[in-house]
Amino acid sequence: THEELCRFIARESESVVVSVGYRLAPEHKYPAAYEDCLNATQHFLQHLEHYGVDPARVTVCGDSAGGNLAAAVSQTLAGRSDLPRLRAQILIYPGLQALDFNLPSYQQNRGVPLLFRERAAFYMLQYLNGNATKLEEVLEGSHIPVDIKLKYKKWVSPD
Repeated sequence: THEELCRFIARESESVVVSVGYRLAPEHKYPAAYEDCLNATQHFLQHLEHYGVDPARVTVCGDSAGGNLAAAVSQTLAGRSDLPRLRAQILIYPGLQALDFNLPSYQQNRGVPLLFRERAAFYMLQYLNGNATKLEEVLEGSHIPVDIKLKYKKWVSPD
């Protein structure tokens, strides 16, 4: 689905683009996709010379669930001294949190196609465990214990 876009990015930026075909939910539950992306990125970083890539110019990118995966891979590799550092991460409408689907952006855009609030929560459940039976609880915010909500309120709140 992204081949044309990857070719465009490669051509316009005169860069090498590696697109990871990671395993998809719900058939492959978390952390399968993350492990696929992490393993592919580590392999690529370990063999940059083979591909003729400047180690100082490696960037990870992803959209939607791929944005989540790019962020997770970036965080995992941030402290690795045995691999070249990533230059940047590009996150295009990433799914980065599943604590609260009632934040202002979800409320303001609840009826805006393509990724409605309910659909975002449904896909997050599919990604995590392949089971969306708790969708209503997630939309209500009752899937997170109060102590966890308080712990992360500084980062995930309407404020």
